[in-house]
Amino acid sequence: MERFAAILQQSILAVRAFKLRTFFCVVSVALGISSITIIVAATEGAFKKAFDMVALFGPDSLLVISGSEEARAIGQREKTLTLEDVQAVREAFPGAYVVAPSTAMPDTTIAYRDKKYQSIVVGSTSDFSRAWTWPVVEGADLTEDDVRGLRNVAILGSHVVDELFGDEDPVGKYIFVKGIPVQVVGVLSERGTTPTGQNMDNRLIMPITTVMRKMQNERKYVSVFRVRFVDQNKLIQYEEELRLLLRQRHRLAPDAPDSFRIISPKEIIKFLAALTGSLVVFLGIVGIISLVVAGFVLANLFLLSVRERTKEIGIRRSVGAKRSDIRLQFLGEAVTLTTLGGIIGFVSALGASRLLTLIAAFPIHFSWKAFVVGLLLSWFVGIAFGLQPASRAANLEPIEAIRT
Repeated sequence: MERFAAILQQSILAVRAFKLRTFFCVVSVALGISSITIIVAATEGAFKKAFDMVALFGPDSLLVISGSEEARAIGQREKTLTLEDVQAVREAFPGAYVVAPSTAMPDTTIAYRDKKYQSIVVGSTSDFSRAWTWPVVEGADLTEDDVRGLRNVAILGSHVVDELFGDEDPVGKYIFVKGIPVQVVGVLSERGTTPTGQNMDNRLIMPITTVMRKMQNERKYVSVFRVRFVDQNKLIQYEEELRLLLRQRHRLAPDAPDSFRIISPKEIIKFLAALTGSLVVFLGIVGIISLVVAGFVLANLFLLSVRERTKEIGIRRSVGAKRSDIRLQFLGEAVTLTTLGGIIGFVSALGASRLLTLIAAFPIHFSWKAFVVGLLLSWFVGIAFGLQPASRAANLEPIEAIRT
């Protein structure tokens, strides 16, 4: 044990003595470890974000959207879902505890006194909060009477409240939506932004009948409807059954594309995987290249160090040091340098991740895994690329080394 302690002490002294070599080795390793650490953290962040979004979306939910990419490409209308479709789904799926249709009007001007704001107006039913797991934190939710009576009432998103009312209590106040006076009856909880940067809180919710008949002059078509099932384990089966039902109702030929799109929790995970995949691949290539370069830098600097320290190695061998002692000392120096580089790389990754989060709103989640992976990789680089110089130093003959 004392022998290993002495070898470690010699390794640390050598690291401190050769400052320029230490600097280049540490910087090259730190760059590679930093990239790899960000990859691990980004991957974990993407999975965490995906599961958070699935929990927010509802693991028991399906979202059906009017139109599809294929349908639009061949010139079909964008609104294909009807209120009759929604009622048919209610009747066909007794296991669905919520079936809530919605229609949307983007870029709608909302006014309160002398303030104006461009918002998204969403028409929905009294099941909106339950359908989207989006509670009302102030005032009251929409009611069935609001929907049946085509009432001019609305629930506001938190961002709309900030823009129009500031610190003023909005509940009970009247705003103008497309020139129609609308009473604010409630405020939704803050939801934040989507992974694509869309603000979820810049909308107001009104009875779907009010929006369709008074603002859209529409009695039939809706934009989307959301279905939530009691048994989420059968969600894949429900999705297929729902697709077949809607295709039959829309009288689509077997080879015709869907005139709608169904979004499920698995679609969210696929979307985030695609979103993070390109960046992870890029950082992975950069990280691997950086680690290989760091390894070659370390190996070449240590080979140079072996030449410079030939006499020292010869003297140590002549006074009793074994080949294994010399090999362990050089490997110890390499691992010490790469460990230092790994720690600096991890700290650098923390700073770089903050910048990445600010610029691209990219999900980053650091855990012990990111640190352990970075540390293990730094040790691998130290051992793999330090082994040849260490072996060359150990194989020097004492007399020849002293003469040199």
